[in-house]
Amino acid sequence: MNIGEIKPVNGRLIGHIATRSIDLPRLGLRPVESTNERAPVFEIVALNVGQRWVQIGALWEATANKTGENFLQGSLDDPSLAEPLPIALFGTDAEGYRVAWRRRDALSGFGGGQRSERPAMGGEAMGGFGASTAGMDGSYMGGSDFDDEVPH
Repeated sequence: MNIGEIKPVNGRLIGHIATRSIDLPRLGLRPVESTNERAPVFEIVALNVGQRWVQIGALWEATANKTGENFLQGSLDDPSLAEPLPIALFGTDAEGYRVAWRRRDALSGFGGGQRSERPAMGGEAMGGFGASTAGMDGSYMGGSDFDDEVPH
């Protein structure tokens, strides 16, 4: 899913990213000067509420396994975000980039979603909530009877 674009403007790469809950109307890509082969190619910077440029991410060069296409990949991260936002940029410095987002691949055989941090059912109780009363098939396995009267 495309969530933004970055274009060359007066010798700089400037653009925006917008989703239902994120609106970054002014982003920039700042080249990283480094001889370290593991260094990012660009830092992603955005204007904060004080109108100062702050780093909110970085991008590294990557190559698509299936097509061999070169692209940039990285993530946006900021204390205001619930979690990092993985992004990929497709295009060139000269023509600009399309900013794409894709949900991470499922880690289980259930066909979608992200990995849950919740402990497996039937495992050791975590966080003081006690053990589950559900069986592996989802059926009720005991605990309080549902017919007990609840005082009001």
